[in-house]
Amino acid sequence: MKFIPATLHGFLDYAVAATLVAGPVLLGFQGPALMLAAAGGIGLFLYSLITDYSTSVQKILPFWLHLVIDFVAALVLIAAPYLFGFTGIEKLFYLVIGISVAAVVIVTNTDTRQAEAPA
Repeated sequence: MKFIPATLHGFLDYAVAATLVAGPVLLGFQGPALMLAAAGGIGLFLYSLITDYSTSVQKILPFWLHLVIDFVAALVLIAAPYLFGFTGIEKLFYLVIGISVAAVVIVTNTDTRQAEAPA
């Protein structure tokens, strides 16, 4: 069941990007735990700006490819604690964000032309 419209997915992208950049700073992460999240957040922000959906500034990257990148990034986030030895809040942060991103990708409707119901 694909119930998240592309527009909502776009807004979620920017929220996750901000969380990936600000969350680790606010939680006191250092080293790889801080750098990986910041790089992921900046990357997500940049490719969201050029995705072919309503919340971007340029329609360059096809939405389906954006979702593939999102899903690969989610897998990296999920694997990171095990690859880098993150524990505690760092491990929880990466697992929660990674699983959440994967879930959102799975339930996102890829039709960017659909008429969305007014709020």
